[in-house]
Amino acid sequence: MYSEQDLRDAVAAGAITNEAATALRAHVADIRKMPVTDEENFRLINSFNDIFVTIAAVLLLVAMAGIGTAIVPGLGGLLVAAAAWGMSEFFTRQRRMALPSIVLLLAFVGGVVAAPIEILSQTGLDENERLVAALIAASFVAGAIAAWVHWKRFMVPITVAAICATAAAAFVALAVTAIGPTAVDAEAIVLPLVFALGIAIFAFAMRWDISDRARQTRRSDVAFWLHLLAAPMIAHPLFHWLGITDGGVVGPGAAVLVLAVYVLFGLVALAVDRRALLVSALAYVLFALGGLFEQYGMVELSVALTALVIGTALLMLSAFWPTIRAGVVEKLPGNWQDRLPLVGPLAAAA
Repeated sequence: MYSEQDLRDAVAAGAITNEAATALRAHVADIRKMPVTDEENFRLINSFNDIFVTIAAVLLLVAMAGIGTAIVPGLGGLLVAAAAWGMSEFFTRQRRMALPSIVLLLAFVGGVVAAPIEILSQTGLDENERLVAALIAASFVAGAIAAWVHWKRFMVPITVAAICATAAAAFVALAVTAIGPTAVDAEAIVLPLVFALGIAIFAFAMRWDISDRARQTRRSDVAFWLHLLAAPMIAHPLFHWLGITDGGVVGPGAAVLVLAVYVLFGLVALAVDRRALLVSALAYVLFALGGLFEQYGMVELSVALTALVIGTALLMLSAFWPTIRAGVVEKLPGNWQDRLPLVGPLAAAA
């Protein structure tokens, strides 16, 4: 089984021509009745060996964390980062194994962030909350720098999302530091910050998408992970403000608003040809519909009816995604259409 990335690498290495690769993509799209762009391909597993290597790598990383922590606080994170980098030199740079590369990248950045936080937890500075918040922010800044260095060396697509995630966490921590941890109101300050950062990351993801409308390069993979990061940062604050996360009863009005927001997410997902927003908001919609069915006396069937309604809708959307998307994109202004991923026959032929 060959992935889109393998096809790109084959063209880059001169094993096949770009015309042959384009013809193969068009042939596969014709068989599947789905344009290449709408498949939203990303490389994760090539064979069971990817899972085997990942399990072995995780075991080694856990061992490094345990041994380092037992010796001195902070050493565990540094050993994890060092081991992850060393394994990346072989499994990422030479073997180009996708799943191990993702896990090793997360371990490397996580180790860099965790090391100073672990040291901080042993220093007894808990009384100075502002200083603690500043040091945590510095830890996330270190994580962002580490992720950038990793990107320059290994170019794993998820790395750009890791840079954005750590940078966003550092920004929130710095805001908390400036305001004062005890004075921070999560609902009034942190959630709007997270929402704004989610919108910014979404816009950044669209810049990567615009640069590869046919989705034939690594830039499309980078955009995929950025959309996956931005989606929950946008969805959670919105549905929290609608009262879905407070554990209370969801009334008909709130349920209608939730469904309206989900439909809006669906239109955006269709326009940009990314499903991350729909997936991130799914749990909130299921909860809202389940609560609504319970209010109308269908307690025993609420879960089943909710799953039936949402499952059927998503399956129909998936089955007719190219057709529905073409209809949505055609309604948009021409300059917007020129920036979105290719649609329909154009996408299949790209």
